[in-house]
Amino acid sequence: MSRDFDQRRRRFLTTTATVVGGGGLVAAAVPFLTSLQPSARARIASGPVDVDISDLRKGGARRTVKWRGRPVVVLYRTPEMIGELRENDPQLRDPKSLKAQQPEFARNEYRSLRPEYLVLLAQCTHFGCVPIYLAAGAEHNLGEDWNGGFYCPCHRSRFDLAGRVYKGVPAQLNLEVPLYRFSGEQKLIIGEEAV
Repeated sequence: MSRDFDQRRRRFLTTTATVVGGGGLVAAAVPFLTSLQPSARARIASGPVDVDISDLRKGGARRTVKWRGRPVVVLYRTPEMIGELRENDPQLRDPKSLKAQQPEFARNEYRSLRPEYLVLLAQCTHFGCVPIYLAAGAEHNLGEDWNGGFYCPCHRSRFDLAGRVYKGVPAQLNLEVPLYRFSGEQKLIIGEEAV
């Protein structure tokens, strides 16, 4: 009888220890796993950004906004600026944006949903510096054939008015086009796919 009692007692203690230990493990794991969730501030910062484009009507008019902590430039292009894009093709590494992972709508010479509006992450694909916009005819020393575009002052990479990289510069890839969509004629949302 004593031996039978010892076995039941041992089973009871083993079961109790297992249940209490499992409960402790769950109690310790819940706060740890909860801490891995992004904060409300981080969720807001990584969410979509609304951009009012109603005042971008002049050629070269642009606006820079922050999305996910990175600068995004929205550039209004005139029909003349759009017409000059094909002239650059022989001088570009990837005129149709086939080398880098881009949204499907950016795999053309305009690299945009609407040809007149260009939306780009303003970070050079070489080392992440912020390229500056230089209009055609602006004071620069990029050559007489410069039709306007973006110039990275860190290592002299050049990109055309569609963010496509020229040959012979350190950057190997075109500037990145983020997902975006228009939510009306005068507003776009960066960070959401077009429907």
